Formats: sequence, structure tokens, C-alpha cells
Amino acid sequence: MAEVHALDDYYLAITLFITIAYQLFFFSIAFTLKFDKLTDFAGGTNFIVLAIITLAFSGHHNARQIVDSLFIMIWGARLSGFLLFRIIKTGKDDRFDDKRDKFFSFLGFWVFQMIWVWTVSLPVTVLNSPNVTKYRQPNFGTGRDIAGVILFVIGFLMESVSDIQKYIFRSKPENKGKVCDVGLFVWTRHPNYFGEIIIQFSIFMIAVSPAAYGYAHGGAYSALYASILGPFFLTLLLMFVSGLPLQERPGAKKRYESGNHWESYLTYTKRTSILIPFPPQLYVHMPTILKRTIFLEFPLYVFDPAKHADQSKVREREAEEGGASSGNEQNHGVQDHA
Repeated sequence: MAEVHALDDYYLAITLFITIAYQLFFFSIAFTLKFDKLTDFAGGTNFIVLAIITLAFSGHHNARQIVDSLFIMIWGARLSGFLLFRIIKTGKDDRFDDKRDKFFSFLGFWVFQMIWVWTVSLPVTVLNSPNVTKYRQPNFGTGRDIAGVILFVIGFLMESVSDIQKYIFRSKPENKGKVCDVGLFVWTRHPNYFGEIIIQFSIFMIAVSPAAYGYAHGGAYSALYASILGPFFLTLLLMFVSGLPLQERPGAKKRYESGNHWESYLTYTKRTSILIPFPPQLYVHMPTILKRTIFLEFPLYVFDPAKHADQSKVREREAEEGGASSGNEQNHGVQDHA
């Protein structure tokens, strides 16, 4: 089967147009019906659509293309399936409470999702493109291929297992408000993020093999290496935009102001690496400078009660607790007197 040349020889334009159309279709449903259950599903399944289309268009179905395309499809299917299951259980997505009824604010999220899907798909998109498939490739099984497969399996297991562990932990009534410190969360506060980063770099590692082993030249060589923008973009997204910044300091602030297991959370953060898995027995004794550098626990994640807490909320909570405590003491006094 001959390859299909669509707009450009790297499939960049056609995948962008497909992504925009796909996301706008689901956006129209979500906004019109005020329906939250399709948002993350649309993101995850979009990866599957792009991988299938570019692989079908490529006309050259060698093992490397098939494996890399399958990997991103498996990841997208698991991610979208799990998030759909979770939103069905919870009923609505709190992220959109202030956006759901505002056209442009809500659309802004979907535009960002378009950029996320198209950019992260780049390694597979470029690998399946005509300007790469026209070159003879090394047989699948190179050192980079094997390393990529191993990393994918590790990352996929970490992300999948940690999602299940957190869901089970939070679904138990006795764990309401408690810190999830079970399973993989003993080694890192965000094993799902770490697993996702590994997955994307593993897909890039496999995709770049034709260039790394000298089988791609010129523009194809540069395009394969440039597709590292995909895993880098996802890493930056998780570390500086929508991942850790929304989880760490805001989560600590909420716990501190409400007094919700604050001490146990503080103990957990001191002994548990923020992203890179590491034995807690060693991490707790790690110098702060190493935590802030090697282990990526940057100052922007750190919560300082004196700087970041709303002290009025803390005083209100303490006053309520004091009143409740006083009331309990009076009740005990009446019972003792009786």
C-alpha cells in the first residue's frame, strides 16, 4: 500500500486539523448539555484516532511503527477509560464549576487540550510520516527499542497501578480526608505523573531509532529528534502548569486552613519524594538542598503557612474547634454531676 501524502510530508497539518475538529465536536456537546463526562474521554481517545490514521496513511507498517502506535493507543485507551469511569462515579468535574457556563473560558480548556494531544502525539506522528517511512529502518530490536519497551512497561504499570490504588483508598469511608500513603505512594507523592512522563519518553526513544542509528537523513533526521517536544511538553505541563502546581501548594493550603489531617500530611511530605520514587527512610534525612534540586521539589511547590495561608480561615476554624471543645466539656460536666 502506498503512503498517503496529506498537506505536508510529516502529517503535522492533517493531525492538527483532525485534533481541532475532534475536540470541537466534543466541546459542543459538553457546553450545550453542560456534560462533564466527555472531557477527559475526548482527550485520551484523540491519541488513538491520530495514531490509527497516521499508521494507516503511512503505507509502510514496519514493526517499530506498529509498536509505537500501539503503545500510545494503549496509553490513551487506559487513561480515557479510567477517567471516564471516575467521572461517572463522581458525577461532575469540579475543575469546570467556574467555567461550565462561560463559553470562552470553557473553550479555553478545550483549546489547551488540542495543543496537548497534538504535541504529545508528535513522536508517533513523525515516525509514521512519508518523509520518515521512505527510508529503510533498522530492524526492530535495537538497544533503544528494547530500552523503550522496558520503560513503557514500567511507566504504564506505575500509572495504572497508582491510579487504582488511590481510587480504592479514597473510596473507603474510613479514609475520608486522610493522606493516601499506600502502595506506590509510599515511594513518591505522584507515581502516576512519574509513570506518565516515563511512558512518553519511552515512545520517543523508540520513534527516534531510525535517526539514532543513521537510517534517516536530512529533514527526517531533524524531525525525529525534534519530536522530543512531545514528552518535554508533557513533563513541563505536569511539573509547572496543570499537575504538581495544582496539587502541592493548594492541597497543603486547604489541609492547613481546615485542619484536615495536617500533621500527618506534613510528616508525609517530609519523608516522601514529590516525583522521583525513592525510599522514604532515606528521603526523610535528605538535605533540603538535594530535595530542591536532584529530587525536583522546587520552592513553587512548598507551602509556607505564614506566607500562603488565609489566617482568617485558620482563626475561624480554631474558634469553632474551641467552641465545640468547650461545649463538650460542659456536657461531660453535666453527665458527671448527674
